[in-house]
Amino acid sequence: MLVLLAGFVIVKVLADMRPEPEKNEEAQRLVSLYVDEVRSENVRVDVSTQGEVRPKTEIDLIPQVSGRIVAMSEQFNEGAEFLPGAMLLKIDDTDYRLALVRAEARVAEAKTELQRQQATRAIKEAEWKEDRQRGGVPTSFALNQTQVEQAEAMLAAAEADLSKARLDLERTEIAVPFRGRVRTRNVGIGQYVAAGQALGRVFSIDTVEIRLPLTDNQLVELNLPLGYMAGDMATAPRVDFSATLGNREYHWPGHIVRVNAAVDNDTRLIYAIAEVVDPYGAAAIDGMPMAVGLFVNAGIDAVSERQAYVMPRLALRNQDKVYVINEDNRLEIRTVEVLSTSEDRVLVTAGVDSGDRVVTSTLPNAVDGMEVEPLTRDAAAQEG
Repeated sequence: MLVLLAGFVIVKVLADMRPEPEKNEEAQRLVSLYVDEVRSENVRVDVSTQGEVRPKTEIDLIPQVSGRIVAMSEQFNEGAEFLPGAMLLKIDDTDYRLALVRAEARVAEAKTELQRQQATRAIKEAEWKEDRQRGGVPTSFALNQTQVEQAEAMLAAAEADLSKARLDLERTEIAVPFRGRVRTRNVGIGQYVAAGQALGRVFSIDTVEIRLPLTDNQLVELNLPLGYMAGDMATAPRVDFSATLGNREYHWPGHIVRVNAAVDNDTRLIYAIAEVVDPYGAAAIDGMPMAVGLFVNAGIDAVSERQAYVMPRLALRNQDKVYVINEDNRLEIRTVEVLSTSEDRVLVTAGVDSGDRVVTSTLPNAVDGMEVEPLTRDAAAQEG
């Protein structure tokens, strides 16, 4: 028993005297992140908005006379273009030609009657001058003056009927006084139409309008007052319109010509009206017109410059967050006030300072205060 106890004590003493193995602690590996430096610049920020292209002039094509359609131009088809004064369709004018002949006959008859009454008046005036013994003052009726005035009125009425007959005959040919295109057509050849019936809808292509919604801050940025009216295009704010059709982006130039004088009750926005001249002709880009009904983006040139902090677009996260690396190489998650964004840069007014290093690398699990290793792309390229 004593032998076993002595052996246990010896083993315990030897175990306590054995040196402990050395601990090799591996250094923590830091996350490497690309950073870019924030710059302070004076910038002119464009105001971005959107709107739908609308014709400046659009009307229903309505005849002023009734009749059967006997001819129709190829220009009166949906989408077709027509010139000012071009006949789009013709209504049967037979009845209106007959009415014109009758009106001309009534004018000739009224002229003859007027001449007869004027001759009678001359005779009666001569008789009164020869017969001075009657005494007194002759009445207008006695001198046939009243009958002459009645004949003159009848002639004026007949001439008015003649003018109306000529107008009705001219109105059998339907035309409009502007260059445009046909939006819809509701009738065909042989169809009887009544005066006041809508035959179709056409719009002018000389100028199109785009109604652009703006906030009050955007209106201040553009220095445009409510009720603004452009004096001429040279001083009107420029607008760059764009739209993607297929796989290509097209741009068209325009100008703001006026601003509504009231705030919209439903949206609380102010609407500016921009115009593009000759959208289907001179303003068309590579044959692509700024077509009516197209939904376009609008970039309006700002009037004045302002100070902003510029950083790469990759630095912005979740619309208003950036990752800043401080002097101790620790990450700070900051909230910024975004002024404007584009494909390659972000402009902010608060949240960062000039010279700050912002992270442009992808970082899924960012933790405020984590230590990182900042890298610049230029330095990384030189090492490579």
